[in-house]
Amino acid sequence: MESLQDKKQQIVEEFAMYDEWLDKYEYLIELGKQLAPYPEDARDESHLIKGCQSRVWLDWKVEDGKLVFSADSDAIITKGIISLLVSVYSGRTPREIAEDDFGFLSEIGLKENLSPTRANGLVSMVETIKNAAAAQI
Repeated sequence: MESLQDKKQQIVEEFAMYDEWLDKYEYLIELGKQLAPYPEDARDESHLIKGCQSRVWLDWKVEDGKLVFSADSDAIITKGIISLLVSVYSGRTPREIAEDDFGFLSEIGLKENLSPTRANGLVSMVETIKNAAAAQI
């Protein structure tokens, strides 16, 4: 598996290929379509991320000392955002995740190019992932 830094750099480079934010949204939608199916029994209140306008479910387990995330959303762009986060952080150690600054999100301009409610949702997704990691350290 590539390093966390390499994965984040790959995402930055992929987003840099697109000049317009409309194209970047299309890319996010494509990422969302690549999410593995989310288990129906985890579509409950305890897995909902609070603070998101759309419904976003996040589940995780520890495998070989690494956090493995699964996620879904009922909104296509939000599903792409959580898919992006899962692709970067799933399979990482709790310490790697907890100590990361998630700065690549600023590099790609994601938060600045989302509506205020989606930007708040992004913050909630990041906090939930960081909290899941911190609880395992």
